[in-house]
Amino acid sequence: MRAVGGHGWDVADTYTPYFVHGLEEVLGWRRSRLPAACFLGGAAGVAFAFWLQFWTSAQDWPINVGGRPWNSLPAFVPVAFECMVLLAGFGLVFAFLFRCGLYPGKGARLPLPGATDDRFVLVLQEANHARDASEVISLLQVCGATVTEERSEGKQL
Repeated sequence: MRAVGGHGWDVADTYTPYFVHGLEEVLGWRRSRLPAACFLGGAAGVAFAFWLQFWTSAQDWPINVGGRPWNSLPAFVPVAFECMVLLAGFGLVFAFLFRCGLYPGKGARLPLPGATDDRFVLVLQEANHARDASEVISLLQVCGATVTEERSEGKQL
């Protein structure tokens, strides 16, 4: 990918059958914000759990059980922890699905059939329109590409 980028072509996307370490740096992607979504979901879970337990035990229906105070914080911690884990997980999953555009009924848009099964696919965008596509095809074949295909912008993905 660095060889192609050095010749004036931008790598738009890659499709790989397994995770490739360092690929996000080569593509110039930003760091993911999914940990922030997980933290916000967990914080919302803790806040909701403490609020609900305090409201039910001290506000709505206060019952004196064994002389314990109505707003006993140590009794609220296990439920708050479980709520935190649950909502952090849900927040992470829903943020991931929203960010990736995955929803029920959406079909896969792969550039080639079986692209992520056993093939590596490199989708390029031409940065300089004066360049010839045969130049990058020969460069890819020198780097070990077995099949190359040129598509116009309307047919790409």
